[in-house]
Amino acid sequence: MPMTAEVGLEKLRAWWSHRQGLDGTLAGASAAEVLARTGWARSVGGCGPYLGLFARAGLDRRAVDEAVANLEIHELPSARGCTYVLPKQDFALGLTVGAGAPEGEIAAAAKHLDVTRAEIDELCDAIVDALQAAAEPLEAAQIRQAVGDAVRNLGEAGKKRGQTTTLPMALGLLQAQGRIRRVPVNGRLDQQRFGYVAWSSSPLVEPAPDTETARTELAKRYFAWAGPASLKHFRWFSGFTAAQAKSAVAPLDLQPVEGTDLLLLPDHVAKFESFSVPRKPSYSLVAGIDGIHLLHREMSRLLDPADAARQSPGARAGRTLGGEADPQSPIIVDRGRIVGLWEYDHDTGKIVYQSFGKPDKALSDAVARTEQFVRDQLGDARMTSLDSPKSRAPRIAALRGS
Repeated sequence: MPMTAEVGLEKLRAWWSHRQGLDGTLAGASAAEVLARTGWARSVGGCGPYLGLFARAGLDRRAVDEAVANLEIHELPSARGCTYVLPKQDFALGLTVGAGAPEGEIAAAAKHLDVTRAEIDELCDAIVDALQAAAEPLEAAQIRQAVGDAVRNLGEAGKKRGQTTTLPMALGLLQAQGRIRRVPVNGRLDQQRFGYVAWSSSPLVEPAPDTETARTELAKRYFAWAGPASLKHFRWFSGFTAAQAKSAVAPLDLQPVEGTDLLLLPDHVAKFESFSVPRKPSYSLVAGIDGIHLLHREMSRLLDPADAARQSPGARAGRTLGGEADPQSPIIVDRGRIVGLWEYDHDTGKIVYQSFGKPDKALSDAVARTEQFVRDQLGDARMTSLDSPKSRAPRIAALRGS
């Protein structure tokens, strides 16, 4: 695949955008279909999944919330033990590849806090019994009350390690085992109040894939979502060691992109070679942790050099976009390139944005569509559970003054 660096980057960006469905090719698809095609959506208590599904398929909040309620999609601990919104077909895979995280926490607690695995297992059984007896989802405080002395306070030593009781460890293990699931109290993905229910139809009831098979399945999905990508990119997403990543991709016969360390699935090679960069712009307003960035987590892929040198909004002087691991504001993407930043001003109900070039009608229309979606359906555009109109005020002021 011979290509110059300049032409290659433009084509790569447009291809990544195409694979991510940010070119209109997924219009009208269901939430589960979008996530299966483009990858799991990182949640962190913000509106990122809603924005991503709206940008790709035009899905309104009600359709997404219904998909959550019907278990067509669900927020689960998965890659690296982090929570993502997954399609139903990937529930078992996500739980399997993320199972090591709670086990690691319990092992650390056993070493430093004298917590035994038998103690955690007994607590897990008590939690499941309480949830099965409950008529509605129970929040963590209600679970603690229901199981009583089965939960142990870990004292000052636990506080220092961020583990005040044994309850979070048990809840994490039960979720990874598919025995319980966490549900948003008000049915929304961008809120941080949860209840727990027993998972009577757990995806892990059937024999789960063995670890090696699961790792290869994750690699196959990842390179379908994010390829061309490097092993380094895959390792970041998966949390695998170098040896685990190399073993996971070995059966896939990944093909190198000439002159780079990037790899493609074999059945994508011909499609990539024949792919042409669209001539017309295609703007999307998405979260900074949207898959177009987060699957690789390498900002330089998506920023032109002049834009990488721009001041990061609301940050101390000299802190540039290119120096960030992740965008500090939501991003505007055109054919895979970050061409602007935006924030939602809750007080005015308006999107404030900075365009890296001269805004055209297509960009104005994309901003207007997203603004109406946020204002009318989400009420605010909180990017994480800690985001608020107050915390984003300095970034909004910086964007206004740019």
